[in-house]
Amino acid sequence: MRATLRWAHADFRAHRGEALFVVLASAGIIASLLLAGALFGYAANPWQRVFNQSHGAHIWLHTGAGADTAALSRVDGVAALSGPYRTTATTVESRGARVGVTLRAAATVPPETARPLVTDGNWLAGPDSTGTGAVVLEASVARALWAEPGDTVRVTGPDGAPHALRVSGIAEVAEPRYHPGGGPGIGWVLDGTLDEVAHGDTGQSVGLRLQDPDDTDFTVQRAVTVLGADRVAQVTKWQQARAEAGGDDRLLGQMFAVFGLGALLAAALAAAGAIGARVRGQLRDIAILKAVGFTPGQVTRGFLVQHLAFALLGVTLGTAAIALLGARIPGRIGEATAVWQDLPGHTALMIGIPCGAVLLIAAATGLSAWRAGRVPPVPVARAALPSAAPMTALGRRALGTRVPPALVLGWRAAFPRRGRTFLPVARLALPLVLITVALVAWSTLDQFRSRPAQMGLPAALTVRAGQPAGASDAELERTLAEAPGVAAVHPGAEMAALVPGQTGTITLRGLGTARDPYPAKVVEGRAVSGPDEAVAGQGLLDLLGVRVGAWVRMTVEGRPQILHVVGRTIEPESGGRVITTTIDALRERDPGLRPEFHALVLREGADPETVSAALAGAAAGTLEVRETPNPVDRLEPARAVIAALIAVLALIGLIELLTLIGTGVRDRGRDLLALKAIGLTPRQIGAMIVTAAGLTALASAVVGTTVGVLSGRWLVDTQGASSGIGAGIAQLPPLPVLSMVIVGAVLGAVVAAALPATRAARRRPADSLSETL
Repeated sequence: MRATLRWAHADFRAHRGEALFVVLASAGIIASLLLAGALFGYAANPWQRVFNQSHGAHIWLHTGAGADTAALSRVDGVAALSGPYRTTATTVESRGARVGVTLRAAATVPPETARPLVTDGNWLAGPDSTGTGAVVLEASVARALWAEPGDTVRVTGPDGAPHALRVSGIAEVAEPRYHPGGGPGIGWVLDGTLDEVAHGDTGQSVGLRLQDPDDTDFTVQRAVTVLGADRVAQVTKWQQARAEAGGDDRLLGQMFAVFGLGALLAAALAAAGAIGARVRGQLRDIAILKAVGFTPGQVTRGFLVQHLAFALLGVTLGTAAIALLGARIPGRIGEATAVWQDLPGHTALMIGIPCGAVLLIAAATGLSAWRAGRVPPVPVARAALPSAAPMTALGRRALGTRVPPALVLGWRAAFPRRGRTFLPVARLALPLVLITVALVAWSTLDQFRSRPAQMGLPAALTVRAGQPAGASDAELERTLAEAPGVAAVHPGAEMAALVPGQTGTITLRGLGTARDPYPAKVVEGRAVSGPDEAVAGQGLLDLLGVRVGAWVRMTVEGRPQILHVVGRTIEPESGGRVITTTIDALRERDPGLRPEFHALVLREGADPETVSAALAGAAAGTLEVRETPNPVDRLEPARAVIAALIAVLALIGLIELLTLIGTGVRDRGRDLLALKAIGLTPRQIGAMIVTAAGLTALASAVVGTTVGVLSGRWLVDTQGASSGIGAGIAQLPPLPVLSMVIVGAVLGAVVAAALPATRAARRRPADSLSETL
């Protein structure tokens, strides 16, 4: 063992540059994986991120105005209080949209506990020069109202009097988000503004941050006892808010888990490739060691110990760099790293990612070290073996037809034998496969935004009559159809229905008429064209265990409804547990059924905000106009993560590329010597090395993008099916984008090979003489 360690130390001193490259490669790969993990946690846990950043409250108690909330600070387990804040119930209107909002009185300085995180605009600063009060809206409320900082919204207080307030900012909080049909949203105003709106009709809200979140239920009981059950109107717990965001967390988490495992595998292969290349470059030294008496076991242990030490050193450096300096990186990456330290699973990832990488590197190093132990102790045997396959007839014919020798020899160097060609191409293609999969996910998100009709969202706006008795259905439809930018108006109604066995609830939707059916996106089967026909989402088909073509029986308000499922649609709402027919079919069961809402399909290029404002003006405020929810709004954080993931994978691919180029130049040392001897110029030799690198990268890029497109489509469609939206949502990247990936890979290979090619071309035959052994 002592001799093995002494040799390992001497080898390290003799090859410091190669050892430094292995250590830095390992450190860079681990740092990249940890940054990717930080971004994944940042995007896949939006509620937890906001909760940690805002120092959120675990419990919110909504009480009457006279409750003594100061006594809550003395309850065991309460670490801090947020508030109490005076509150009042209001209705906020903007651009035809109407949202119930609970206004909270706040100071000009945000509180330390349960602090609203302002994402756009500014916090409250008092009335403007015109005397208009300011309001900060929670993000989901602002989205429902199409409100932005600087807009003026109409606020109706408990007494029915309207007030104009200027939107000062938009903020995020770790509380239940607003959604149509649910509870009210949240807004913040100054004390004076609240007095003007409420006129004394106020309540209170107080937040409790606990020392131990597991004691939430017990603390709620204690708090209600202290205040009095008759004074507590509502209790909101942190589990409720987290559960509402749970679907988004799961969707993002599953997608990023696949990317993370793929990146870990690509990183381990890149690091192992660098180590294997170093072992192959020392075959002559290994033969000498065996000649002087080293056993195969000693050689194997020496390489294994040495490279495991390099890997551990690199992993330690990369982990320490992220732990100490990651939060100081500018931009979203630094912010994600700082927040990641407080997110669940941080410690597990900080330990698991380096340990997993070390184990994979150790396995690959053990294989390389075992091969090193099997090297014969006769160095001359290397020179006796051919380094490449003989020149093919096609190659000889190409040289005879004045094809540039650099191109022919570069092709021969890039694709020497079938076995030796497959491995480097596959290793370099793996990061490109993952990059292409990430681009498929990006293109799918863009499709939801740019072409929502193709993703199951043909109607951009939903209109409900604020005064149903004010106008007949025909007059309302005529008013909506005459609005500028409206292409079609489809009456609709929704109701809950019980599935057979009454073990679950689904959404039954009547939308459109038999003469003018709703243009749902049908990806399997056909659209509705006859009586008692319907289309359903993937979630409903999975729930009932049926396929397209089945007859489905359900119970609606105690009466049966039987429909024939003739197609499957892309259904982003309610987990896909939606069955859609025409409103005429529902009227067969209930002749007195009136439309509850109207879905508006807009003309190409029409702006939903402009159309909503026009409808609000035409109907004199009697219509409630809402934008159709788009699931991509909840997945916006994924864009930054996908971009960072592409950068991480590009770095891993660059390390793999440098390893392949260095190995190729070293392994072809004898060939370069022979080519110089027969008259090739240094420029031709350099061009041959660059051509070989470019061709290898081209083959890897073509294979990687092809496999990535197929894998990305399958992955996105599988994820869509498991979430209930349904398969068929995957959108392939445009051809120019895929071409840019291929061109970028080839250009990167050419640039990376330029320096090794220049150095190899300048070497004299005497410098390369030792490589014949």
